Amino acid sequence: MSVTVTVMKRALLACASAFRAGNNAAPQSAKMTTLRVNSGGTPIFCTLTPHNRACNSICIWALNSDTVEFAYHAILAANNLLSSPPVAARSVLGISGYYHDSAACLLLDDKIVAAAQEERFTRIKGDPAFPRNSVAFCLSAGSKSLADLDAVVFYEKPLLKFDRLLETYLAIAPSGFGSFRKSAPLWAKERLFVERDIRKELNNYSGRVLFAEHHESHAASAFFPSPFDSAAIVTIDGVGEWATATIARGQGADLTVLQEMHWPDSLGLLYSAFTYHAGFKVNSGEYKLMGLAPYGQPRFLSHIYEHLIDLKDDGSFKVNQKYFDYMGGLTMTNPAFSDLFDGPPRTPESDLTQREMDLARSIQDATEEIVLRMIKTAHSCTGERALCLAGGVALNAVANGRVVRESPFTDVWIQPAAGDAGGALGAAFLGVHRYFSVSRTPSTDDRMERGYLGPEFFDSEIASALDAVGAKYQCMDDQSLLAWTAQRLNEGKVVGWFQGRMEFGPRALGARSILADPRNPAMQARINLKIKFREGFRPFAPSVLADRAREFFDLETESPYMLIVAPVKEQRRLPTPTDQNAWGIERLNVPRSDIPAVTHLDYSARVQTVDPSNGKFFRLLKEFERLTGCPVLVNTSFNVRGEPIVCTPEDAYRTFMCTGLDALVIGNCILEKTDQPLLPDDKWPLNIQSD
Repeated sequence: MSVTVTVMKRALLACASAFRAGNNAAPQSAKMTTLRVNSGGTPIFCTLTPHNRACNSICIWALNSDTVEFAYHAILAANNLLSSPPVAARSVLGISGYYHDSAACLLLDDKIVAAAQEERFTRIKGDPAFPRNSVAFCLSAGSKSLADLDAVVFYEKPLLKFDRLLETYLAIAPSGFGSFRKSAPLWAKERLFVERDIRKELNNYSGRVLFAEHHESHAASAFFPSPFDSAAIVTIDGVGEWATATIARGQGADLTVLQEMHWPDSLGLLYSAFTYHAGFKVNSGEYKLMGLAPYGQPRFLSHIYEHLIDLKDDGSFKVNQKYFDYMGGLTMTNPAFSDLFDGPPRTPESDLTQREMDLARSIQDATEEIVLRMIKTAHSCTGERALCLAGGVALNAVANGRVVRESPFTDVWIQPAAGDAGGALGAAFLGVHRYFSVSRTPSTDDRMERGYLGPEFFDSEIASALDAVGAKYQCMDDQSLLAWTAQRLNEGKVVGWFQGRMEFGPRALGARSILADPRNPAMQARINLKIKFREGFRPFAPSVLADRAREFFDLETESPYMLIVAPVKEQRRLPTPTDQNAWGIERLNVPRSDIPAVTHLDYSARVQTVDPSNGKFFRLLKEFERLTGCPVLVNTSFNVRGEPIVCTPEDAYRTFMCTGLDALVIGNCILEKTDQPLLPDDKWPLNIQSD
């Protein structure tokens, strides 16, 4: 009589642990390991077989019925072998860089220990340099040294990207020679030797250096930190190696790309071309174009569909390169584009006209249509209920709002660091799950810790920094500090708020924020012009208590990362008087709701929902609600135009002193502007520049 018993274990490395007990350590790649034990001369065979990279099967065949009892005890013994000793967590460092917005991220298995963008440390917005400061921070946060790392993973494959550049230049030669002459030396000296440079920058690191594909890094950053066991994944950006958009599917610890759209057909580059033509910077001004769109009319939309792109039902399209110069030139658009859209590119910093507003509205409408078609295709080819988004286009919160409201997916999760910085995170996850075959820990919430993954400072460090610059401050307990801050906000003051770990990604989420009362109709213009020193048309976002969000916004889901634009509730809106003399940006001055400082021209708002996981920021909103009845605050990033979000107490105090901020709350210290010593104009220079 034969008896078969199977015991399933989760970790693949258990195979090595069990084999080590009887023989030598088994390699991770072993497909079967057999141990032989005896009971009174009767052989018992224990066979360990990995299944799906994430578990083992232990099968015990007893040769006759007399050995059933022994088989039972053999199973227990095998269980003990498989659970002890524990396998050490994999330490994987992800890196993005050399293009824009360099970053680093440290994982211990699938737990995010730390992540930060290099710009926050160097104070160079979008810094593309190797993220040495970010790496140092991540290692320190994880109490790791370079020798402790199991691997370093770079977020794209430089040789594949170089292949695309060469093929492009050959295809359009000789017209692309100027661009090739400019970029070739950079590739010859640096970008073809990324592994060499990584090792050099990491003090001659001798461990594993791995490479992931650009869009797979985006996809991994979207799926693996999400709360979903399985999901469709859509990534859309300018371009990686060859891909410009992908549809993928994530299941457990596996990720498979199903469809790709390739260079030079790119929604990200199409949007950037309009950004350039409207007079804004490519790779940083796209969000300005999105904010400008409600001021315009879609009078150029037909031009886009008839001349620029051949759009298919599945969301794929071909770009008519007759109107563009980005394949081999030094600009995004060309004279044919100018002829089609009423003139040449706007001169940066010159006055905006109705044309730029109409350009913004037209490309925004086209973008939303393309994104929705891609999302529907992802649903039909995966059959999934959940959707994950990443890539630079996933920062278009207006399009995201339509995806949430109109797509066939039940649940949507968007990576808060959706751009290239998030590629470092995705690369690290690919190293953990794909290379080391680490199983994915089940979770009912996402793994991004509400974005609070950067540096933090103890109260003693804050006090030392303030003392060093002669600042006048007062320390308070938490409740007194919250009451003081809420009162200042109710009085119409604008407060710099610096608490806990810095955010990872482009949005301020209550750790490095400028806060104000949204009920004040003059607040938007005041913060834009006197504090942020930026264009007056740019909208501000509301942070709202999650359990009261539906009283103010048509939003049926949480939005913890400020990546969804939703309509303001009808009952919150005010009748808008018709002013025949007002046009464009002048219409901004008309209050549109009972929270006018966060209500855009089209009655929309980019919402952040706040709950207890937001810590002290949540408690401040509760205190403001108790004081005023209003559970909403204006929340914008703690920086000025052209500078990254503040990182250190010194950054925060400098910005506080050189802007129209009324107060600063940093840790448990509060500072009033009127109490501070007068400083020479050159003591705290700001790097205000075009962004």
